[in-house]
Amino acid sequence: MTSTAPHQSILDKPYVLDLFAGPGGLDVAGHVLGVRSLGIEWDRSACLTRYAAGLETLHADVSAVRRDSFESLPPDINVLAGGPPCQTYSVAGKGAGRRALDEVKRYIDRLMAGEDDAEIDKDLKNLSDPRTAMVLEPLRYAIRATRSPSRDHRPYDVIVLEQVPAVEALWEQYAKALEGNGLPDGTRYKVVVDVLDTETYGVPQTRSRAVLIARRAELGAPSLPAPTHRAYEAKAWNRMSARSSTHAHQPTLDERDTPDPDDDLLPWTSMGQALAEPVGGHPGRRVPFLVRSNYGSSGNPGRRGVRTDRQPAATVTGRISRFVVFEHLNEKIVREGARFSMNEAGMLQSFPPDYPWSGTAQAQQVGNAVPPLFGAHLLSAALGLPAPDPQTLRKPWQRATEEQRAKLRSEGCGAADHCTPRCPRPDEQATR
Repeated sequence: MTSTAPHQSILDKPYVLDLFAGPGGLDVAGHVLGVRSLGIEWDRSACLTRYAAGLETLHADVSAVRRDSFESLPPDINVLAGGPPCQTYSVAGKGAGRRALDEVKRYIDRLMAGEDDAEIDKDLKNLSDPRTAMVLEPLRYAIRATRSPSRDHRPYDVIVLEQVPAVEALWEQYAKALEGNGLPDGTRYKVVVDVLDTETYGVPQTRSRAVLIARRAELGAPSLPAPTHRAYEAKAWNRMSARSSTHAHQPTLDERDTPDPDDDLLPWTSMGQALAEPVGGHPGRRVPFLVRSNYGSSGNPGRRGVRTDRQPAATVTGRISRFVVFEHLNEKIVREGARFSMNEAGMLQSFPPDYPWSGTAQAQQVGNAVPPLFGAHLLSAALGLPAPDPQTLRKPWQRATEEQRAKLRSEGCGAADHCTPRCPRPDEQATR
């Protein structure tokens, strides 16, 4: 179910708590919509990126904050959001999460029945991969809010979650629990769950995500964001390319097998549209190019996917820095060009140009992030706001001043220029 959002938020002052916040995809989305957010993030480098971007941040373990310092969170937070670590659920992971799906569903039932946290924590230690249990944290935060004296036991009004498609079954279990008996205190929600494709919201890459949007029942049923762009279909593109192989032109973005006169969606956004023009510190990529990804396609790890600049990017992951870019100089000459910079990789994720990627493993930060344009569509639908204007994310991002950065790090880490004992230790981070 999708709908066009009204022009007034269902909340007077939406304030988002972003769990597993990464480098700031959902927070940038909130910024576009004028919605305040606070992100909790474990990884030191992702936090450095967030501080440089001027985003409110706690450098902390999501589980530890829930257990030990929940009462210190701002009591006026009314939206819970997050994308728990996906490695054990993703097709790129080892599969521990997929094998544990049924077991985790049972934990959801135990949490909703009000079972003691300590007993659940004890049993969760038996999971083969500790990251698998992280998908339960949003539910545990929702329950914790209803037990919080600092919040006057007030539940979150809205919940927005996203993950890899394999987690759709868990979001359905969330929905069943939230709409059924509700939280242990009786709070019930109206919930919608589905798998959405990011290119249908203007993101210049193909990426599928399982999403959950929930509102307290008193606020009315939520809707999924209405798509704004057409879906990319590789087989249809290949057919068009084959038909035009004897001509001197590539298929245009508007070409389709069977035009639909009732289709008022925009064409999907291509890599070329995202990267061709110079903007901010991005010099532009005006020479036509091909991209060979670093992972297999069609279930064959040895078959590398190739796309042109007239297509959306393949799913941007931590391997984006390994994608090989070939410049098509003319009909006879193709040469290897410069690989995507982190600025360009971020732009393919719909981050604004000049977003201040910082620290180490920057490609992993980019690949793990929620695409901001997609996140803005999710938040706008959840809160009843109008759909975001994608052009706002084409404007170069203004880096935080040194004074702003130092203040944010003092609040997030406990010191202006370094981590403190309250931050997760680097040796601990290696296990997550």
